[in-house]
Amino acid sequence: MGIMSGHQPSHSDDYSPSEFSHLQSELISFSSQPSLQSVPSLTSQTQQQQLYLPSTTTTHHCITTFKGHTSYISSLALAGNFLFSGSFDKEIRLWEQNLNSEPDHENISNNVVATGKGAVKSIVVLGDKLFSAHQDHKIRVWKINDQEPHHQKCTRLATLPTLGDRAIKLLTPNNQVQIRRHKKCTWVHHVDTVSVLALSQDNSLLYSVSWDRSLKIWRTTDFKCLESIGNAHDDAINALALSHDGYAYTGSADKKIKVWRKASGDKKHSQVATLEKHNSGINALALSTDGSVLYSGASDRSIVVWEKDNSGNMVVAGALRGHSKSILCLAVVSDVVFSGSADNTIRIWRGFDKSYSCLAILEGHTGPVKCLTAATDCYNSSNTSTSYLVYSGSLDCEIKVWQIFIPPL
Repeated sequence: MGIMSGHQPSHSDDYSPSEFSHLQSELISFSSQPSLQSVPSLTSQTQQQQLYLPSTTTTHHCITTFKGHTSYISSLALAGNFLFSGSFDKEIRLWEQNLNSEPDHENISNNVVATGKGAVKSIVVLGDKLFSAHQDHKIRVWKINDQEPHHQKCTRLATLPTLGDRAIKLLTPNNQVQIRRHKKCTWVHHVDTVSVLALSQDNSLLYSVSWDRSLKIWRTTDFKCLESIGNAHDDAINALALSHDGYAYTGSADKKIKVWRKASGDKKHSQVATLEKHNSGINALALSTDGSVLYSGASDRSIVVWEKDNSGNMVVAGALRGHSKSILCLAVVSDVVFSGSADNTIRIWRGFDKSYSCLAILEGHTGPVKCLTAATDCYNSSNTSTSYLVYSGSLDCEIKVWQIFIPPL
C-alpha cells in the first residue's frame, strides 16, 4: 500500500466491522501504481531551475492547523468566512477563518454542527443549505443556522432520496431496479457509498456519484431525484467535475473518465465521450475556470492534462509528474492547480505556453492529503504577487491552512 505514515486506522480505533471494511476499500485508492509513461511530461528541467530565481520565487507558509476530528478528513467546503469539514468520524465541523489569531480551543470542542449515520464523504454548500454524502448510501440536507457563529448547529431538512420520492417510485414496478440476485430497490436509491457531490453552475441541480457505479441528478429546491444513470462505469466512481457549459465528467476505478451532457431538448443526460489514458483508478478531477482544460489525478502518480480541441473534444496535452505516490485530490483557482497526494504533500502548478512549472511543494502533513480547497486571498494580494489560501485535509486528522504568494508571469 502507499501509506507508510500518518493515522493508521485499525479495529482498536473503535470502527465497526463494516466501517473498517469500508476504510480498507478506501485505502485502495492510496495504493500507488507504476507511473504513467505513455504521456509526455509538461514540465521541464529548465523550468524547475527557473523556480529558484529571486524574481520568480513562490513563497508559502502554513498559517494555522485545525484539530478536532478523530478520523481522517474527507471533504472541505468554503462558505464566506467559514470552512466546513467532513470526516470519517461521521461529523461535520465548522471553522471560522480568523487566520490572524490562534485557534480558539474552547470553541473547537463545540464546532460540530452535524453528525450523520455514516462516514462523511463529500460536502457542498448552497446558501443556507449544506448537502453531505455518506458511506451509508444517503445524501443529507442540512439547514445552516447562523445566529451564533461560534455555536452553530445544522438542522437536518431531508435525507435523499426523500420519503415522498421513495413512496411514489415504489408504486410503479418499472421504477424497480435489480441490485442483487434477490433484491430490488427503486432507481432513486444509491446502493453503496455516495462518494462525491457537485452543484450545477446555476445551483439548480445537485449531482451525485457512488461506488454503486451510478450518476444521479437531484433538484435542489425540493430534493427530487430527476435522473439516474445506472452502470455509468464498470467500477466505483470516485471523482466528479461539472463545467459551466453543461458537461459532467466522472472518473472511476475502471481507469476511465466519461463525459456526459443533456443536449437542448433532451430529457436525460447521455454519454458523449470516454477519455482513456490513465493506467490505474482515477481519484480526482478538476476543471479550469473556463472549462477548456480538465485535470485528472490517479493512482499512477500522474496528473493528466486534457485540453479542448477546435472540435470541442478533450484531448491529452501531457502529464504533470512529481508526486511519488497516488494523486488523491485536485483544486483549480485561476491559472493555478493544486494537487494533494498519498506522499503527504501538496504541489502547486501553473501552466504557460503549453508547459507547466511546479511552483512549490507544501510539506507538513504526516498522512496522505485527501482533500483540498483553495481561494484567492484578495486582502493580501499586490502588484508583485497574488495571494492564495489553500486548505488541506489529511489522514492525519488535521486541516492545514496555507498562504501562498505567487508572482505574476
